[in-house]
Amino acid sequence: MDTPSSNTSPAGAASAGPDRRDARPEPETEPATGAMDRDWPSVSVIMPVRDEERHLADAVAGVLAQAYPGELELILAVGPSRDRTAQVAADLARDDARIRLVDNPAGMTPAALNAGLAAARHGVIVRVDGHGILSDGYVRRAVEVLEETGAANVGGIMHAEGTTHFERAVARAYGSKLGLGGGRFHVGGPAGPADTVYLGVFRREVLDRLGGFDEHFVRAQDWELNYRIRAAGERVWFTPDLTVTYRPRPNLKALARQFLRTGQWRREVVRAYPETASTRYLAAPAVVLAVGAGSGAGIAAAAGAPGWLALGWLAPAGYAAGVMLGGLAIGRGLPVRARGWMPTVLATIHLSWGVGFLTGARVRRGEWDVQQGDG
Repeated sequence: MDTPSSNTSPAGAASAGPDRRDARPEPETEPATGAMDRDWPSVSVIMPVRDEERHLADAVAGVLAQAYPGELELILAVGPSRDRTAQVAADLARDDARIRLVDNPAGMTPAALNAGLAAARHGVIVRVDGHGILSDGYVRRAVEVLEETGAANVGGIMHAEGTTHFERAVARAYGSKLGLGGGRFHVGGPAGPADTVYLGVFRREVLDRLGGFDEHFVRAQDWELNYRIRAAGERVWFTPDLTVTYRPRPNLKALARQFLRTGQWRREVVRAYPETASTRYLAAPAVVLAVGAGSGAGIAAAAGAPGWLALGWLAPAGYAAGVMLGGLAIGRGLPVRARGWMPTVLATIHLSWGVGFLTGARVRRGEWDVQQGDG
């Protein structure tokens, strides 16, 4: 969904080269009985990748192990990275003929998705990120739900899973209402129509009709596209049958940067579509304003202003108490060190997102700063 900024060149291959069908690994599981009794639509999986050396091989393995009964190709849209992502992608493409590479010189997620869409050969488009791992049977079930519901886009649950104590705390925050506000694709819920879903599996003809992803939206391009899908009279559908394992940011700085950018671009979505503003999106900015105003009043009182302004300290103190108690509550069952991170993680998510929303992305339509946008 988003990757850090980068400054080196990607792999420049446009295809996987000569036919290497003999190198294709066998699926981990066999298709279910009766799977071949029908014609399954061919599928193109598009994966934007940048600075994903750590997770790329696992993400690709999760796609190739799908055992989908129909034809499947995987397109890696490779952006300029600061690590060995381009080399890892090239090695993976060399070893499996289902993988093709396309360049994404802009380095931005929506540009990568559109480059992959232009190269895709098939009528069903699956979006996957370079730090996400599809659950078993994901592609097949997504195709079934597309057909059952007539939806233009279907998606499921973003299951955050960390490996360090910090990442485990972030993962727990992602899956809680106190962390990210309780969207079904974070905390689960019944199948049905939705405003947006995580990643998505699309009918190609709808993407083509709507012009693909809007490259102005370095972040939140998935939400913006789903808004246009619904405005066009099509349906976006959530199902808990689909799960993608997501790897959280590895440290506090990266988490703060992620949510600062997310807040900035959510503000841009609201600027473009004012009717989409909601209490859920305005909560974090309201917290930032309350904490900032209360702290300012308290400091003024300490500097000689009227004493009643000291009551302003109640705002930051109340918020700190709230995240402390809330963090300990939702952190139950985590290791002690991971649970100890919870209040800091929650405050970082809320305040970074809120500051980003209040400051905005500060770009004009059609241009962005590659170093600033980590989409």
